[in-house]
Amino acid sequence: MASLYTKTKLYIEDNSKTWDDTKVSLQNNSDGKGDFISSWTYDDLDKPSDYQLANYETAGNTFETNANIDATRIAQYGSWKSQMEMIYKDQKNGTSTFKDHCDKVRSDNPKG
Repeated sequence: MASLYTKTKLYIEDNSKTWDDTKVSLQNNSDGKGDFISSWTYDDLDKPSDYQLANYETAGNTFETNANIDATRIAQYGSWKSQMEMIYKDQKNGTSTFKDHCDKVRSDNPKG
């Protein structure tokens, strides 16, 4: 289930705006009712209804899944220094270690 943050962010971006912490706040009162929009002050954009936010569930799930995959890939690619070392050695030795490494990271962590 996509988070309220993600669905709200997608709604804002679909309406040609950017997330602004001074214009929107999310809150959870730990009362079992979950997260909700506690303040909304975009001048020319109405606060989304629950129905409108529900329409972002699928897109939100995809966004969050891909963000997790991206984070995993970043960790597995290694530092930019190690990547540069692989590239240098590949060019020097005529090998494809860097490309093979990137292909493996991508195949191990595919995006839907």
